[in-house]
Amino acid sequence: MKKIEAIIRERDFERVKSALKGIGIVPLTAYPVQGRGVQGGVPPYDLLPKMKIELVVRDDDVEKVIDAIMVARSGNPGDGKIFVLPVEEAVRVRTGERGDEALY
Repeated sequence: MKKIEAIIRERDFERVKSALKGIGIVPLTAYPVQGRGVQGGVPPYDLLPKMKIELVVRDDDVEKVIDAIMVARSGNPGDGKIFVLPVEEAVRVRTGERGDEALY
């Protein structure tokens, strides 16, 4: 299992959410954040509004999830970043299911 964290422009969130749903990945957590990348923000703003998306997926789904998030790509600075981290365990609280069975 992997945790995928993506930081994208707010305006791209609905397209990314739809792209993820289109590949069968519905569960996610998203919240507004502020940040800056290498470009350092856009004067007079030091930090820019972004959306952060977090989801845990099966190892086999990582590449298709990355591809779905890439619909946010415009080729311009500020498109965002995607991070992939290992996850040791997942447990669905309602049923007690563990591992991949607890994900979707």
